[in-house]
Amino acid sequence: MKNLVDTHILLWVVQDSPKLSKKARYMLTDPEDEYWFSAASVWEIAIKHSTKSSKLQISAEQARTAFLAAGFKELPVTSLHATAVESLPKLHKDPFDRILVAQARSEGWRLITHDDILADYGDWVALV
Repeated sequence: MKNLVDTHILLWVVQDSPKLSKKARYMLTDPEDEYWFSAASVWEIAIKHSTKSSKLQISAEQARTAFLAAGFKELPVTSLHATAVESLPKLHKDPFDRILVAQARSEGWRLITHDDILADYGDWVALV
C-alpha cells in the first residue's frame, strides 16, 4: 500500500522525536508498504522556517534531504490534487493539511497523520 505521511510525522521521524508514537514507528517499518512525502510538506516547512517567530529548527532544504535519506519518496503537487481540494468537506482549515488529504484521496493512498481532525475525512486516513 502507498502511504502519504503528514508533515509532523515526517519531521518526528527524521528527528527521532519521542513524539512519534509506537504505532507510527511500527506502521512506518512495514516493508510491504511505500511511504511518500508531499512537496506541500516541504513548502509548509519553508514558510514556517522563514518566520522569525518559528521554533522550527530545520530548513526546507534540510528536511527534503532528510526525508529522501530516510527512504521516503516525493509526491509533487499536481493540478489534479489542487482541484480535489474543492470537493473536500470543510472539516479542516489548514491549507497544507487539506492538500495532503486531497493528494492521498486523489491517488487512492492512505494518509498517515496524528491530527484528529484529518481522521474525520474517512477510513483511508490512519491516525497514529
